Amino acid sequence: MYKHLLVTLDDTGLATEIVSQAVPFAAALGARITFFTAKADFGATDQGALQRSVAPEVYADNQEGSARGFLQKAMSAARAKGVECSSLVTISNRPYAAILAAAETQQCDLIFMATHGRKGLGALIVGSQTQKVLANSSIPVLVATVESNQKHREEHMAVAIMQDEHRSLAAVVSGLVHLVKQANQSNVALDVPLIKAMLHYIEAFPERLHHPKEDAYLFERLGSRTSEYDAAIEELRAQHVSGGMQLKAMETALEGYARQISPATLAEMTTTVNNFAQSLWEHMNMEENIILPAARKHLRSEDWEKIYEAFSANGDPRFDTDLEDGFKRLYSKIINLARP
Repeated sequence: MYKHLLVTLDDTGLATEIVSQAVPFAAALGARITFFTAKADFGATDQGALQRSVAPEVYADNQEGSARGFLQKAMSAARAKGVECSSLVTISNRPYAAILAAAETQQCDLIFMATHGRKGLGALIVGSQTQKVLANSSIPVLVATVESNQKHREEHMAVAIMQDEHRSLAAVVSGLVHLVKQANQSNVALDVPLIKAMLHYIEAFPERLHHPKEDAYLFERLGSRTSEYDAAIEELRAQHVSGGMQLKAMETALEGYARQISPATLAEMTTTVNNFAQSLWEHMNMEENIILPAARKHLRSEDWEKIYEAFSANGDPRFDTDLEDGFKRLYSKIINLARP
């Protein structure tokens, strides 16, 4: 059976969908995953050439783009399920050729990709790049239908958004843990501005938007349909409050470190970061393994409509392709700067 999957992704809502299907598939097979994306060469465009001359910092951000960000989210999802994974980015204006080359160089035995989620007759007509991969691949290709071909679309999309937001947060916190670990192991000073940006992301997005919407929509509606999960919901609400307190502790520790860099202030920063990360993993594990399955069992279509409406308005890096600034840009910048 298949042992090494090449899972192709791009920076659209389909990436969340395909990861949610590929990870459990790989887990069931005991296979590992290489998450792959092919980026167009921004530097070869007129806009890229101009930015490289007049705004090199902006050019660097755009050249890196969001690829590393959504690949890190995919790896967070895989690691949460115990699936061995890696990622690969190449620059190519011929995605299908890049996919085939990656499958060969990485010695994959299955390519896992999406159809682009069409309905009806259109579902039989896959995208042009997928067609070219199917026509030219020497190894099996699994083409998964996603998004608009799913029944109960609001339910499916609402869950996908919540899971994707979890992956965004997990990727940022993993980067934070990496920076602190690096500082302890190599005597390299912490990048205080970068960590401030990370803490700002955690405060501005999950603490102010994601968690309140979970409380007001997901938890509230699940509690109204069944009392079976009242204790779990109460615990998760309490964790939302304690998470805010842990965030403040990290901010205070970082202020102390910025005033005086010493083993003591680094140790305090390390403790607060590791405590927050451990609490976050436990919190998200409880939500994804207990609450979301319970919601899918007990909630009705009208509940999912309201939940989807609430979460689709968040403006985090998922489906808002026209968003030029805000969370999407901040998330990509953080992941590009904090990469190991």
